[in-house]
Amino acid sequence: MAIQLKSARVERWPVAGAFVISRGAKTHVDVVVAEIEGEGALGRGEGTPVYYLGEDAAGCRDQLLRVAPYIAELGAVEARAAVQELMAPGAARNALDCALWDLEARQRGLRLWQLAGCDGAPTSRVTAFTISLGTPGAMAEQAATAEADGYRLLKLKLTGNGDRLRVAAVRKGAPEARLIVDANESWRDIDILSEAEALADLGVEMIEQPVPVGADALLDPIYAPIPFVADESCQTAADVARIGAFYDGVNIKLDKAGGLTEALRIADAADAAGLSIMVGCMLSTSLAIAPAFVLAQRARWVDLDGPALLERDREGGFEFREGRIGPPVV
Repeated sequence: MAIQLKSARVERWPVAGAFVISRGAKTHVDVVVAEIEGEGALGRGEGTPVYYLGEDAAGCRDQLLRVAPYIAELGAVEARAAVQELMAPGAARNALDCALWDLEARQRGLRLWQLAGCDGAPTSRVTAFTISLGTPGAMAEQAATAEADGYRLLKLKLTGNGDRLRVAAVRKGAPEARLIVDANESWRDIDILSEAEALADLGVEMIEQPVPVGADALLDPIYAPIPFVADESCQTAADVARIGAFYDGVNIKLDKAGGLTEALRIADAADAAGLSIMVGCMLSTSLAIAPAFVLAQRARWVDLDGPALLERDREGGFEFREGRIGPPVV
């Protein structure tokens, strides 16, 4: 029953071009990978450091090394319960938690979706494709290319300044695509209702995290024509009750939740509160997407394009075809 941490390492994966949001641009992503061994089986998990929490890959790797002795004599189930108490939410716990889910599934001869209690095997889902922040013209070009590649749901990164021009340009560049936007907490000093109404007129169907964390009450008096979805404001299941009055949905990311275990709890809390579920991701390879894809079967919006934004993915990764993400052929 005893397990051991076989490997904790940092990997660097180049981004295709550059990934640009209001906080800056990235040309690569550093991820932390955990490998757990037990009873002849090997479980793997991947986490991407949450930049706005001050995480970095080396620090996440060190967290894994520090916690390893405390779970070495436990089984996979007991270790997964222990890491919820031993580690704070974040990329390191995500990598370890998902590795333990993977290990348990392999030890029991089950697929991850079966272990997670799903009714059936996951099927392909429409996924958003992210349009990096840029000039209206540059974003329109990105959108036109993405639509030509078959993506039918585009997620636009916004900055709180000139957003209507960006969205209008993208709408012109990709007239048939569905649009959602991520404001990344940038709507601090604008008329939120007026902005939401203008974006709705341009065909936007959802706005993610318009206001800064801690300023969620700014949304309280606003009855917008399209839903607001909490991202940075909803890290764990405990946050759902606090922010539920201000948002219509929550974006669940395994890295900020600290793994599939907490992500499932957030989904249950969102369902109980009548909030829509979005499942998102950081820049990552398909190793990180595998557990998120199981959860995505419950989601209204799926944004799992992390591997599609890289120059290359792991062998046997998810397939992106006609705007959908599908499980790898194994």
